[in-house]
Amino acid sequence: MPEAIEYLLYALLIGAGATAVMDLWAAARAWLFDSPSLDYALVGRWLVWLTRGRFRHNPIAASLPVPGERLIGWVAHYLIGIVFAAVLLAIWGPDWARHPTLGPALIVGIGSVAAPFLIMQPGMGAGIAASRTPQPAAARLRSLVTHGVFGLGLYAAGWITSLLEL
Repeated sequence: MPEAIEYLLYALLIGAGATAVMDLWAAARAWLFDSPSLDYALVGRWLVWLTRGRFRHNPIAASLPVPGERLIGWVAHYLIGIVFAAVLLAIWGPDWARHPTLGPALIVGIGSVAAPFLIMQPGMGAGIAASRTPQPAAARLRSLVTHGVFGLGLYAAGWITSLLEL
């Protein structure tokens, strides 16, 4: 198999798998702790408004809904997970996918929290690192844990993918 195709296939499988692990964690957290998950319709709304030239909302929930926002948000959520898996493979190489280790997965997973802290939350009206939310410290901790779980998901998906021997 050509290396570029192998790289893309690994990124797709590992990124989608890790994102699914993160979603399972969010569902478990919601059930166990009565903690609401991110509404991906709002992510889709923000992304559509972004294409129309509007980055910042105050808050995004007050902005006009757009057709297909839920689907757009969920697709973007999985595509972003795939991009972070591609970053992992770009840094540590496709050999990581053949012999995954926990350290690189956690570095990328936890490091990925920079995206919501510095881009999405400010753009959606929550401020840098959730500074404009009612409980910023709790929101930050939830984000860090969730992205740590994404890192564990990268490792788990990498391990499962390595069994496929692509």
